This record gives sequence, structure tokens and C-alpha cells, in this order.
Amino acid sequence: MKKEELQAIAAQLKHPTGEKGIEMANMMNETNINMTRHSIQNLNIKAGDSILELGHGNAGHLEFVFEQAEKLKYYGLEMSELMFQEARRINRNFVSQKQAFFSLYDGNKIPFEDTFFDNIFTVNTIYFWQEPEKLLSEIYRVLLQKGIFCVTFAEESFMKQLPFTPYEFELYNTEKAEKLIEKTLFKIVNKETLIEKVKSKTGELVDRAFTTLVLEK
Repeated sequence: MKKEELQAIAAQLKHPTGEKGIEMANMMNETNINMTRHSIQNLNIKAGDSILELGHGNAGHLEFVFEQAEKLKYYGLEMSELMFQEARRINRNFVSQKQAFFSLYDGNKIPFEDTFFDNIFTVNTIYFWQEPEKLLSEIYRVLLQKGIFCVTFAEESFMKQLPFTPYEFELYNTEKAEKLIEKTLFKIVNKETLIEKVKSKTGELVDRAFTTLVLEK
């Protein structure tokens, strides 16, 4: 593939737009579903919790969130107008029942008041954080005391094999992510790295290592 094509894929993964963006979102939802579920399961969701997700894509996993406990409220923040619209369309029942709330944001400032959420999670967005420490302090601010934040990402060892990651992506391994967290007030209460089989772009099965860091305020 040419450099321009690879740059276009990277840009779509960071900020999906247009027809290609919808395709990319469907593909991301499928390929990331195990990672997303792992992140959600590590939140220890209880009845009545308010949950925030950063960078939800098409939010095809929302049903799984609502299966965790009763009377949940889910809030999704997205930088992509297309993903905001797609998530609302796919989850219109949850939206109309006032269980799910979607908003756009700039990727830096979280538009909620202090100590608003019981749990926060994000999957495969860490590579695109513009100012990681600032964003983490924003996440810390909107989280309740003893609240849980799960950050899940594919390990650098896997990501660097992908031809488009030199563009737009800041790759992380567990150690680098932990060093970033250590600059914040969060406590790392758990971490787990799993290996899963995923289909590569050429259709063959490859091993992907991904990590969830479980942080507590």
C-alpha cells in the first residue's frame, strides 16, 4: 500500500468520517469486542452506576454494558461526528429510554462536573490522546472517589506490525502506560494482558496481545 493509503487508514481509525468511516466503525466494533468486554468486566459495575466511555465508535457493545447491572446510565463521548450519529442510530432504544447519552467533545476537556461517574472506560484510544496527562487529570476529576477507570489497548508489540501505525499513533506497551499513570493521582489496582486471535487485513489469524489497566481514584 502507498503511504497516502496508510495515512488515510490511520486518519479513519483516529477520526472516522464518511462511508469509509461507517465501514471502519463496524470493523472496529467486531475486532475490538473482546477488548471492550474485558474493559467493561473490570469496572465491577453495580446497579445504579453512571458509566462514561471515551471514544465509543459505533457503540455496538452497549447491550453488553446494560447486561452488567440494573438501572445503569451510560454516557459516551466521541470526537467523530459520524460516530456520534452512528452510536445514536444503533442505540436509539437506549437513547429514547434515557439510558444512554451521547455527546461530542474535543478529546481534551470532559464536559461534565466533578465526581459525576462511578466508572469510566476507554478502549484503543490511548494512541490518539493529544495531551495524555491533561486528559487523565480530567478523567480523575469527573470520577467519584474510589471510582474505577479501565484503559484497554493493544500492545505495541502487535501494533507496530501494522503498516499504518507510524501515522497518527503513539504506541504503548504496559510499562510505558504505567509510567504515564504514575504521573497522575490514579492508583493502579490491577493489570492484565491477554492474547487473542484476530483476523488480519489479509484474512489470516494472528495473535494480538492487549492489556487492561484498572485504575482507582
